Amino acid sequence: MTSQEASTHPAIEYLAHKNPRPGQIEMIIEANKSLSNGGFHLAAAPTGIGKTAAALAAALEVARKSNIAKKVFFLTSRQSQHRIVVDTVRRLNQLRQNNSQITLVDMVGQSGMCVQPFAKESSLVFSILCSQARKSRSCMPWITQAPSLSQRILDGPLHVDELVELTKIHRENNVLTQVCPWKIARESVKHADVFVGDYNHLFDDGVREVSLEAMGVNLSDIIIIVDEAHNLASRIRMTMEKRLTPTIVRNAGMEIEEHLGVLQEQQQIDRNSNAEEIALFSWGLEVMGACRRTFNELFHSMHSSLPNGKDEQKVEANDFVNAIHRACDIVDGVSGQKSITENVEQKTPLVSREKRIQRIQQLLANVEIEVDTDSADGAFEPDSHRFAEIIACINRFGGGTAMTLIFDNKGKDGKITTHLLDPGLVSKPVFENSAGAILMSGTLYPPEMYANLLGLTSAKTTSKSYKSPFSGSRRPVLLAQDVTTKYTERGHAMTMKIRAQIDALVKGTPGNIAVFVPSYKMLNEIFADAFFSGIRKITESRDWSKQDIDGIVDLLRDEKESGQRILLCGVFGARLSEGVDYNGGVLDAVACVGIPNPPPSVLNDSLKEYVSERFGKDLAWQYTSTQPAINSILQAMGRPIRSIGDRALILLLDKRHSDRVYSKCYPKDLMMSTTSGPETTTSFAKRFFAKVHTTIEE
Repeated sequence: MTSQEASTHPAIEYLAHKNPRPGQIEMIIEANKSLSNGGFHLAAAPTGIGKTAAALAAALEVARKSNIAKKVFFLTSRQSQHRIVVDTVRRLNQLRQNNSQITLVDMVGQSGMCVQPFAKESSLVFSILCSQARKSRSCMPWITQAPSLSQRILDGPLHVDELVELTKIHRENNVLTQVCPWKIARESVKHADVFVGDYNHLFDDGVREVSLEAMGVNLSDIIIIVDEAHNLASRIRMTMEKRLTPTIVRNAGMEIEEHLGVLQEQQQIDRNSNAEEIALFSWGLEVMGACRRTFNELFHSMHSSLPNGKDEQKVEANDFVNAIHRACDIVDGVSGQKSITENVEQKTPLVSREKRIQRIQQLLANVEIEVDTDSADGAFEPDSHRFAEIIACINRFGGGTAMTLIFDNKGKDGKITTHLLDPGLVSKPVFENSAGAILMSGTLYPPEMYANLLGLTSAKTTSKSYKSPFSGSRRPVLLAQDVTTKYTERGHAMTMKIRAQIDALVKGTPGNIAVFVPSYKMLNEIFADAFFSGIRKITESRDWSKQDIDGIVDLLRDEKESGQRILLCGVFGARLSEGVDYNGGVLDAVACVGIPNPPPSVLNDSLKEYVSERFGKDLAWQYTSTQPAINSILQAMGRPIRSIGDRALILLLDKRHSDRVYSKCYPKDLMMSTTSGPETTTSFAKRFFAKVHTTIEE
C-alpha cells in the first residue's frame, strides 16, 4: 500500500493526529484488518509511533461499523496511561467537531475513587468495610441517586480525578447531591464508546463477572486493547499467587467461630431463620479446628524435608488437599472420631470428598466479621477469605502441571504459595470470547512469544514489530566491554569499574541521568557510598510512597530548568524503571547495569520445565530467562524517549550483551556502538550531546 493510499484509509477517521506518524497508518490498517475478522493483533510498537492513538483509531472504526454495537475496553496497568488515553480521545473529539463525539469513562480501583474515610485502609479491609456499608445501607453516596450525572460524565471525556470532583459538586434539582463516583462511573460504561481501566476488569475472573454484569456489557461485545501488554502474563501470575501459613489457618477458625456466634444470636430472635446455616458453620468450625492439626503436620514435614542448604521446595497439591480431607475425616467420623453430623443429620449430611472441599471453601469465603479500623494494631484482615482463595486456586488449577505450590521457611512458620505457570489458562478464554483484541507495548518482543504465553489461537493472531520512527542517531546505544555483573566476576574491583563508567557518563552528559540495576542489593553495593561530582544522587527505596514516585518527574524538570542535575538510581522492573512517564525530555541518558536474569529458585526451575513441555527446550530458556531480562532493559532504555523530539544516550554496562544468547533477544534494527573504557564513554557522550539536541514536536 502506498503512503497516498494509506492516508485515505477509512480508519484514520478516528485518528487523533492531523498528520499520521511514520508506521502509525501501517499499525492502524493491520490492527483494523485483524479486528474485522474477530482476531488479535500483537504490536511491538516503540515509543513515538503513536500506538495509543493508532490502537484507538483501529478499534473505534471496527466498533462503530459493526452490525452489533461494540465497546472498546482500553486496559492498562499504569494510572499515568489513563491520562494519555483520555487526552487522546479529547484531541480526537476536537478533530471531529462536526461529527459524533467519542464518549469515554475512566475508572481506577474502587478505593481510589471512594469519598469515604475508610478509603485509606488496605485493599482487603476497604473491600470489607465498603461491602458492610452498602449492605447496611449506611453509605449515603452509594444509595443516593443522581439520574442526570451519567450524561454529564459522557458529555466530555474526564480523567478519573475530574470525575470524582464532579460527583462532589453535582446538583440534582438544584440540590447538592453526593453520589458514589465508582458506582456512577460503572453504570455509565454501558452508554460509552470507550472504557479505560485496569487489567483486572477482564483478567480477574471474580472482578470480570461482577463488573460486566453491573456495566450491562457482554464480553462478546468488547474489543480489548491491552497496553503495556508485556506485563499481562506476569500480572496474571501475580494475581494467582495465594499464600497460606499456620497462623492463617488458626485465624480462619477463629473468624468462623465469630461468624457462627453472630448467627446464633440472630437465631435467638428467630429460631428457624438460619438453622441450616448454623449447622454448616458448626461443622466448618470443627473442621477448621482439625485443620490446625493437619496443616501443622504438613508444615512440620515441609520443614523437616528441606534439602540441605535450601530454604524452599515444592509441595504436592494432593498433600495440601489431603490435609483438608484428613480434617474432614476426623470431624465426620471416618477416622473413628465423633462426627458433628450425627446431631444434625438432616441438615448437614455427609458429602463426597470432592464436594466437601468446595463446601469448606464456600464457608470460608462467606465469613463476615466486624472490622476494627481503630485498633492500635491496625485493621484486621480476615484470614478466612485468604484461606478460601488458596483453596479455590488449587481446586481450579492444582490438578495438572500448570500450577506449582512452593513452601519456603521464611517467617515464623514458613508459608505455602501457589504459582500459576501458564497465564494462558486465564487469558485465553477472555480473548477467545471477546470481539477481538490489540495487544501492544514498546517491548512486546518478540510478539510471537507473548502470543504463545497468553494462549492466543495462531489462526486468529497476527503480529508485527514496527520500526521506530526515531533515527538511531537520536538514541544511540553504547556497550561497555570492560564491565559485567556476571556472578563469577563480581567483586570490589568490578564495582569500581562500573562506578567509573557511570562517572564517565556523568562527565559527558549535560542533564539528568537514570541508572538501573538488577536488584536492591546491587543498588546498595554500587551506590551506597559512591560520590559523583557535579550531580545530586537520588536512590530508589522499597519504602517510597506513591507520592514520592509521583513527584520524581517534576523534581527532575525543576532541577534541569535551574541548571542542576540529578543521578536517579533505581531497579529494573521496579517503579522508577516502568511506572514513571519521564515526559518533556527530563532525562538525557540512561545507564543499564548488568542483566536482570531471575535468580535460581524452585519457581524458575518449575517454570522452565513447564515451558519446555509446552513449547520445546529451545524456547524454554529464552521465554523464562533471557528474553524477560532483555525486555526489562528495553523498557528502561525507553524511559527517556517519550516523544518524537526527545533524544538520549543509552549506556549498557555489561559485556555479555554481545553474546549470542542475549544479542538475539534484541530487535534486529537495534545497533550498538562499543566503549572499552571510561575515557571513550565520556568522549562519545560529549560528541553526541554537542550534535543532537531536543526538539519540540509540532
